[in-house]
Amino acid sequence: MGCAVISELQAANIPFLALTHGEATAESLIASGVKAKAVDVMDTGTLRSIFREARRAFLLNPPADPKSDTDSVERATATSITEAVDGSGLEKVVVASTYGAQPGERIGDLSVLFGFERLIEQTGIPAAINRGAYYFTNLEPLLEAARKGTITTPFPEDLLMPMVSPIDLGKQVTLRLLSPTSDVGIRYVEGPDRYTFLDVVAAFSGALGHAVLLEKIPNGEIEASYKELGFSDAAAVAFARMTKASIEGMELPDDPVRGDVGLFEYLRELATPAEASGNSTTIY
Repeated sequence: MGCAVISELQAANIPFLALTHGEATAESLIASGVKAKAVDVMDTGTLRSIFREARRAFLLNPPADPKSDTDSVERATATSITEAVDGSGLEKVVVASTYGAQPGERIGDLSVLFGFERLIEQTGIPAAINRGAYYFTNLEPLLEAARKGTITTPFPEDLLMPMVSPIDLGKQVTLRLLSPTSDVGIRYVEGPDRYTFLDVVAAFSGALGHAVLLEKIPNGEIEASYKELGFSDAAAVAFARMTKASIEGMELPDDPVRGDVGLFEYLRELATPAEASGNSTTIY
């Protein structure tokens, strides 16, 4: 999503500073003509100093390494960002959050980002909160399995899910960064349609030119499936609980902002570069 916001701000000729985790990413952005700086998100003082030089900020709590205790790490980074915002003099912030954000413990992004929303609101700085649907980018790791003919998912095949492209998320972030300070509160952002995982396999099948099958991970094996992917015990618990909470109470708002990029288009474009090059690893 961050790259999409950068593209939108560039297109609008809006000056900005992109903050990144690592020096390599910052150097790559600088080489492409973007003003960027690598900052340790836990360095609250440096963050605050940077915010004091700006008028507005887009706040994206960085995902933690899945080998760590993700909930604890992400709550700590959310707190650091909030403390940097507090007293910064910013006139408005835009916060990236998620569908299904809710109070609780150990339910991954659902609880971490709900807490982040509340923390930022408590600073008193006008906050526009964009809750994004299930990211299409979550489907990218399934591409290689789809090439082999079968993808697995913990979600029921017929569960209707709001999904969204990072491009559409970036557009909505930019609109709210540039809108009046009175434009605050929660806004839901999703793609042009809602989809099931039957749609996902159909989209992969169309993009790859062969049938792709779907295999459901049993509810009792969801936590173990995350561990098999290399998640820590704590992260596997949080992600499994987040997945189950989403299955049991998928949030379907009546009035979301709808983007333009659909599932079939997204997966077709995802698959095409690798298909054209003949190298399935280049897609990443």
